[in-house]
Amino acid sequence: VQLVESGGGLVQAGGSLRLSCTAIGRTFSSYAMGWFRQAPGKERECVGAVTRSGGSTVYADSVKGRFTISRDNAKNTAYLEMTSLKPEDTAVYYCARAPRATSVREQYDYWGQGTQVTVSS
Repeated sequence: VQLVESGGGLVQAGGSLRLSCTAIGRTFSSYAMGWFRQAPGKERECVGAVTRSGGSTVYADSVKGRFTISRDNAKNTAYLEMTSLKPEDTAVYYCARAPRATSVREQYDYWGQGTQVTVSS
């Protein structure tokens, strides 16, 4: 399985970005998908996750109401829609898969390469 992220970039505070994570393989719909981020000098933290069907999501408190995770199993793709971005959202963002939607990093077995998101003030 290979996970390929895209959509990162530079955006001003208050702006929006949408990240995509496309899975190469046949088992995409069998796994929950999570999004994580890691800022320089900080631990990798879970932003949120979506269940296998896409019917349920969980989010970190820091992004609730601003970020939305979704997926399209027909396209083998998960999305992270980010709005009202803040400078503290600056990080490398990763997608990953797990048997179920969870914030526990160790539950995820395959990871994307990461995409940089930079929010300027």
